[in-house]
Amino acid sequence: MAGRREKNGQSFRGSRITVAIAIGVLLGCVFAFLYPHGFFNPAPNRPFSNSDVQVLILDLKKNAELQKQVREITEKLRLAEQGKDHAQKQFMVLGEQHKAGPFGTVKGLRTSPTVIPDESVNPRLAKILEEVALQKELIVALANSNVKSMLEVWFTSIKKVDEGMDTVARTGGNHAVSGLKFRILREFLQLGYSVLLSDVDIVYLQNPFDHLYRDSDVESMTDGHNNMTAYGYNDVFDEPAMGWARYAHTMRIWVYNSGFFYIRPTMPSIELLDRVADRLSRQTAWDQAVFNEELYFPSHPGYVGLHAAAKRTMDFYLFMNSKVLFKTVRKDPNLRKLKPVIVHVNYHPNKLPRMKAVVEFYVNGKKDALEPFPDGSE
Repeated sequence: MAGRREKNGQSFRGSRITVAIAIGVLLGCVFAFLYPHGFFNPAPNRPFSNSDVQVLILDLKKNAELQKQVREITEKLRLAEQGKDHAQKQFMVLGEQHKAGPFGTVKGLRTSPTVIPDESVNPRLAKILEEVALQKELIVALANSNVKSMLEVWFTSIKKVDEGMDTVARTGGNHAVSGLKFRILREFLQLGYSVLLSDVDIVYLQNPFDHLYRDSDVESMTDGHNNMTAYGYNDVFDEPAMGWARYAHTMRIWVYNSGFFYIRPTMPSIELLDRVADRLSRQTAWDQAVFNEELYFPSHPGYVGLHAAAKRTMDFYLFMNSKVLFKTVRKDPNLRKLKPVIVHVNYHPNKLPRMKAVVEFYVNGKKDALEPFPDGSE
């Protein structure tokens, strides 16, 4: 028994020594990790050499360059954050925030609020518009002296539907007038008026204001000639060399006609006019192409597109282009019975005789008035 107790005591003392050694080793590792140079860390007392100075200068330069890069990145992030919450800030200005409702009930903002009228931009025009405009709406035509005969047909047809209008006559080429109209329209919008912009190669057959929806910033007639081209379609591009991925889907729509559109006095509308006028002042381009590019092109690297501009395509049978009339409608017994709101002779060069024929067919009831003309311009 005594021998067994002595053996147990020695074993216990041995285990305590082992534990103490383990604790010492552990503490040593901890201190070695925390104080790798010792508790007092005596630094070598020697002067800096040239190599030390060069290394220090290089380090400072690298540090300065790094700080510059950090500042640039920070600034880019700040600008990106500003752009990211711009829409939210804009919405907060327009109205209070709301929670999203149940599935299928959520509708975005359809109609932008109108701007506050500013008569100081053109007091004389403001006074004229107050007298001629009906319900803050009017037709505006911008023409030069070269289209006097067409202007007479246009004016006579529009008098029959008895709506307010303002005609601005100018001299100069067609492209000069086209660029000017966007700057002139801006003043009408700033004064708080909605404008139905009209070229003069148009015959009015009904009151156009009775057929507008007024639910968008821009409501325009189309150069399209059927449901697909006028309202959009999925066009499949085929590239056989791509094998399995040979088919690429594209969304296409024929352009809006910049010679006939209704535009409301909203911020997106004014920005659109500014963008188009600015580009036309700096480059030689077709105003209709620029109008559509600014309205449709999305933001992408190197370009910030027009945000929040709502658009609507007009019914191409009511707001009819001359391709629809001469190629399709006049040949269809049922479509011939329809009476369009306007007919725009935009697809043909012999505009005046075709305008007169439109009046004869739709106003005077001459059934064969459209027959002498070819489908196209040959």
